[in-house]
Amino acid sequence: MSYAKDVKLDFSREDRIGLDEAIFCEGKTVEQIAEILRQAKLKQHRFLLTRLSREKHKGVLSLGEFEMDYDPVSRTAFFSEPNEPISQNQVSVICAGTSDIPVANEVARTLQYYGHLPTEISDVGVAGLWRLLDRLDDLKIAKVIVVVAGMDAALPTVLGGLVAQPLIGVPTSVGYGVAQGGSAALHAMLVSCAPGITVTNIDNGYGGACAALRILRAALI
Repeated sequence: MSYAKDVKLDFSREDRIGLDEAIFCEGKTVEQIAEILRQAKLKQHRFLLTRLSREKHKGVLSLGEFEMDYDPVSRTAFFSEPNEPISQNQVSVICAGTSDIPVANEVARTLQYYGHLPTEISDVGVAGLWRLLDRLDDLKIAKVIVVVAGMDAALPTVLGGLVAQPLIGVPTSVGYGVAQGGSAALHAMLVSCAPGITVTNIDNGYGGACAALRILRAALI
């Protein structure tokens, strides 16, 4: 059975907006993902794949010779080579707790796909504020900071009172009970009293990275 009719790829998106189409694999079948990669291979086009589970990754590899750099923690894959490194430490990706690392890794991998090598800092949540204060000098080097946090998601607000850089908050679905799958973290970031914080949807590390990329690109124009 051909799955070509299910797929219409946007090969010119990066030319238009500076960001390539990402292949969101959650909800797609293994066969559909394999068809996408076949079409990309014919066009010699690279892709970033997100929300690609271990099982689907293995299934896709069983359907063809597809070279992918796969990271099981972030559930991302590079199909073909990412951009050559063009910057280092211009973006800091920080997360409040180690439970937030999968989403933070999605941020970092998306940045790496576009050639930006970020500084990654984990487990600096406000429950142990000294951990954050110990890394402030490292954070102030960056041009943009992406803050990944669940639970009460207080970290972006605290950091917003300490640094001047653009802050992008990414709420995660980490938390008990009334955390409601990340809704509490999202609402906390949206009502933050620290002015100017940009907020993505829950667990949207890819979106947080793209916001950072747009800011960096605008700064270079």
